[in-house]
Amino acid sequence: MTKAAVCREVGKPLEVVDIDVDAPHAGEVKIHLGASGVCHSDLSVQNGTLLAPTPCVLGHEGAGIVEEVGEGVTNVKVGDHVVISWVPQCGECYYCRHGQPNLCEIALIAMMTGGLLDGTPRFSQNGEPLLHMASTGTFTETTVVPAISAIKIDDDVPLMSAALIGCGVLTGWGAAVNTADIQPGDSVVVLGCGGVGLNTIQGAKHAGATRIIAVDMAPKKLEMAKNFGATDVINAGEGDAVAKVLELTEGRGADVAFEVIGFAETIEQALNMTRRGGELVVVGVPKMDVNIPLNGFGLIFGEKTIKGCWYGSSDVRRDIPKLVALYKAGELKLDELISREITLDEVNEAFDAMGGGEVARSVIKY
Repeated sequence: MTKAAVCREVGKPLEVVDIDVDAPHAGEVKIHLGASGVCHSDLSVQNGTLLAPTPCVLGHEGAGIVEEVGEGVTNVKVGDHVVISWVPQCGECYYCRHGQPNLCEIALIAMMTGGLLDGTPRFSQNGEPLLHMASTGTFTETTVVPAISAIKIDDDVPLMSAALIGCGVLTGWGAAVNTADIQPGDSVVVLGCGGVGLNTIQGAKHAGATRIIAVDMAPKKLEMAKNFGATDVINAGEGDAVAKVLELTEGRGADVAFEVIGFAETIEQALNMTRRGGELVVVGVPKMDVNIPLNGFGLIFGEKTIKGCWYGSSDVRRDIPKLVALYKAGELKLDELISREITLDEVNEAFDAMGGGEVARSVIKY
């Protein structure tokens, strides 16, 4: 038996209960979690912004130690420390072969079923199957994931910090480094300075941006943004944020804008903060029925590029080792992302803190 936080019904608190975890099947690994970040996407499943089959074990941002491997697994062994990728990347489908493994076809099917790659889960309670959020389910002491989702890291990297690489860091840092086309000396604006936005800021700094403007309505988040590389901060609750960005960029707008919230209104704002010929990268996940208002003439006249960003356009086998190396060299902030260390029993309180704009990340320590 192992403890897990289960989402049974949209809009209801998670239930922390004892569950059973099966042995890994062929091509799978069982992992004892050291830590799991509490990500906004977890909250989005719980509140219905993101649709996911239930009942399921939430959590998708984790790191731990391999306990058991299934038949045919060769990429990791028992005792290895690993970061979990919630997008299993097969390396063989059309998208993987075309340099877009974050769009892996196998991953899409797994996420739709709520199971692992064969469509079935390894979790159960009293004989009732419990599904895995995004083929992972890291709000539990022990999980089973596809072996291709377990990326080996050095044993000396703290699992509390390494866990954050699996989603928030890969998504935000990757949005700036992989998805966007930031040139040295560029100006950048980031709307939304939660966990993903802070990593977008440090990714933009890594890519060579010299003016990095952080926009949010939470003073605490704006203070954190300065520590992660923002050169300017704008409180969107205190006046016209678009006008302030234009003022800071000689009336043109930013070379690259990132929207890291997921509302139609803020996506439109970010587009208006982007200069002619510039680029807007939409990172925040909106509800499925959200449409972005676009003026056809303005799109042509402005010659702006609009890009979506899924999982930071990441190749996890390339990017996770790179991020670990940057962290060990002191060039990537991970420890500073941890606002609160909590137990699994406190996961619902972590959702409340996130909704109130109080934290970058709450991290469950197992």
